[in-house]
Amino acid sequence: MKILTVSDYTVPLLYDQFATERFQGVDLILSCGDLEPEYLSFLFTVFNVPLYYICGNHDIRFDSKPPRGCVNLHARIIRFQGVNILGLEGSRWYNGGPYQYTESQMRRKIRGLRLKIWWAGGVDVIITHAPPRYIHDEEDPCHKGFKSYRWLIEHYSPRYFIHGHIHRNFSSSSERITLVDKTKVINTYGYNLFEIDHETMAR
Repeated sequence: MKILTVSDYTVPLLYDQFATERFQGVDLILSCGDLEPEYLSFLFTVFNVPLYYICGNHDIRFDSKPPRGCVNLHARIIRFQGVNILGLEGSRWYNGGPYQYTESQMRRKIRGLRLKIWWAGGVDVIITHAPPRYIHDEEDPCHKGFKSYRWLIEHYSPRYFIHGHIHRNFSSSSERITLVDKTKVINTYGYNLFEIDHETMAR
């Protein structure tokens, strides 16, 4: 299964300079926030595959104008082609704007999801806007990660933890990845493509 993940930056190759040949065989799109709803609607239309998203701290238009055909995954688990995917929106609280959470608020949100995760049989992929604390994050109040995301990784060992929010340029996909035990933590700023091997997931 090929997954396209996007966040934070409207990539010309995926929008006004759309290059079909570079994105063949995409089965699913996951958005990690801070993107215009029109951009997500466009991706949903041209790829014609499911698109799940969570909101970032700058997505102030999503309540009034959600992206067409796309599904908000915040605090939900969906199962797609045998893969359990969980979404959590927002950043650390820094000025009281929308989609901002204190550490204790996010911890309570995650605590409320534990039964859902248990019923689902675990979680394979987690998408968030902010990163886990001390993995890819920064020290200013806005860009600190959540310690409770580290708890999620330690307790549920998802194969992939995918976030946005941290703006960095990468020369290769491997530069985006930090391995934490069995979990690949991926900064998807702009976009990233990866494939899930169902046999590996089963093992």
